[in-house]
Amino acid sequence: MEERVNFGDELVTRDEKTRRVSAVFSSVARSYDMMNDLMSGGMHRLWKDRFVARAKPRIGEHVLDMAGGTGDVAFRMARRGAHVTVADINADMLEVGKHRAEAQGLRGLSWEVQNAEALTFTSGKFDAYTIVFGIRNVTDIPAALREAHRVLKRGGRFYCMEFSTSDWPGFSKAYSLWADNVIPKLGKAFADDEESYRYLVESIRRFPRPEAFRRMVGEAGFTRASAEPMLGGLVTIHSGWKI
Repeated sequence: MEERVNFGDELVTRDEKTRRVSAVFSSVARSYDMMNDLMSGGMHRLWKDRFVARAKPRIGEHVLDMAGGTGDVAFRMARRGAHVTVADINADMLEVGKHRAEAQGLRGLSWEVQNAEALTFTSGKFDAYTIVFGIRNVTDIPAALREAHRVLKRGGRFYCMEFSTSDWPGFSKAYSLWADNVIPKLGKAFADDEESYRYLVESIRRFPRPEAFRRMVGEAGFTRASAEPMLGGLVTIHSGWKI
């Protein structure tokens, strides 16, 4: 029997998960940034600022921003002088990002349709690899982490920011009630898509806790794997180095 994996709370085949995740992001592409503001009360902007400050993109560096979609993180790094390749498995998300870059007068970004589990880039190409709120949607997360390690230069750095569940009891319960009951309704009201946002909530609940994911980063070959949790682990910045 073919192996089953989680698509939110459902068990599906690997191929079906990849297909359905792609459909989710095609559906939400146009409303993605507005919904991020609604779902987080605008806090995602502060989290992304903090993330880029930790990743420290430098002038002239080559950075791969995987699952970069609409460009939110890539734009921040490009403004610091880095050459950013924005990669995403979903072409609709990339089209939104391209239009946003043009509207903001940003140049020098590359846009690539790529599968995080099987990148087409040569080994040792990038100084840094970033992925923000994307890795939980990957079908084979260990494969994606190994690919991240492969495409980095020696001395290259890996930075990931992802949601999980919080270990603050009162906050965790309040957030779960908000996520389960309000976020899908926001998706229906503002994006005409309740089910995609229900999946996104379920995918957060299914993602490993910070310490478990930190171990996965280390198992992929990264040294000094670390996790910096915020809000009791609801959001965590993960990092590691290729030596």
